Amino acid sequence: MAKTDYKSSGVDIDAGNEAVNRIGPLVKTTFGPEVLTGLGAFGSMVELGTTLKNYNNPVLIQSIDGVGTKVSVAKMAGKYYNLGIDVVSATTNDILVHGAQPVTFLDYIANEKLDPAVVEEIVSGMVENCRENGIALVGGETAEMPSTYLPGEHDIVGCVTGLVEKDRIINGASISVGDAVIALPSSGLHTNGFSLARKVFFEIAKMTTEDHLDELGESVGDALLRPHLNYRKPIEKWLSSGINLKGLSHITGGGFLENIPRILPEGTAVEIEKGTWPKLPVFDVIAKLGEVEELEMYRTFNMGVGLVAVVPADQADAALEAIRNDGGDAYRVGSVIEGNQKVLLK
Repeated sequence: MAKTDYKSSGVDIDAGNEAVNRIGPLVKTTFGPEVLTGLGAFGSMVELGTTLKNYNNPVLIQSIDGVGTKVSVAKMAGKYYNLGIDVVSATTNDILVHGAQPVTFLDYIANEKLDPAVVEEIVSGMVENCRENGIALVGGETAEMPSTYLPGEHDIVGCVTGLVEKDRIINGASISVGDAVIALPSSGLHTNGFSLARKVFFEIAKMTTEDHLDELGESVGDALLRPHLNYRKPIEKWLSSGINLKGLSHITGGGFLENIPRILPEGTAVEIEKGTWPKLPVFDVIAKLGEVEELEMYRTFNMGVGLVAVVPADQADAALEAIRNDGGDAYRVGSVIEGNQKVLLK
């Protein structure tokens, strides 16, 4: 009779150790001298003494998020690198919009069967994003959970921690009628609306990730797996240029219509003029193939806008120039009007 062990029940400790050995050197490249413990410790330790000297009244701000069903598209395409980029951007943008400086990032990768090469690919994407944005990837967790996840399935989650001076928190409280709305472009779907996108492309249109569409200028897989942009640099550019950022909204789950109201004070609404920014072809393709109504598209997807800023009207031109002079793109897309915390499309 064969002996029973952990591996025979579906959990391979050796594979877990191999994954740690693969990603350990990568993760260390994000460390600064303030990181006291690396991979393998029970808890991550970061010395804050030097960092906190830059603050009078520091506020700790955190966000946790995942990449949703985008992982299913990555599985179909066999490409996982951008998922690591995605989870860092998705969480980091959520604290950047409050004026915070991201400091550390923790990740969690769960699956039915651990593949060390896939874990390495995902973490490599995380490392790239963390290094580019001065974030220490101080630790994480891998979990092999047979019967909880289907074969080949992954769940990728991250938690970012940052700091912001209390009197410099951006929360939308000062937004008033007449303010201008500025948009920064997205690279694609980011991590939003993938359940609908998958239904349209793979169930209704019967396509695969390898199918090339002239309207997209690339394959379906490449269009859907474009990485989520990180908006640290443009936000810092605005702040260093003296732009009064009254409110910032990360266009994430809930799409264009559901995220902007999160920063609007009572008595205000936003009127958005369609066509004032480039709408990416992927959204037109989804709407056409799936016969998705326009309102549903705006409610589900970012529609080509990854971040919205509300600034005083007399600073709108300066806000646009600050980004464009730095090689980026920015668009004035609307204004704040009287209303009940809604987004109106014009």
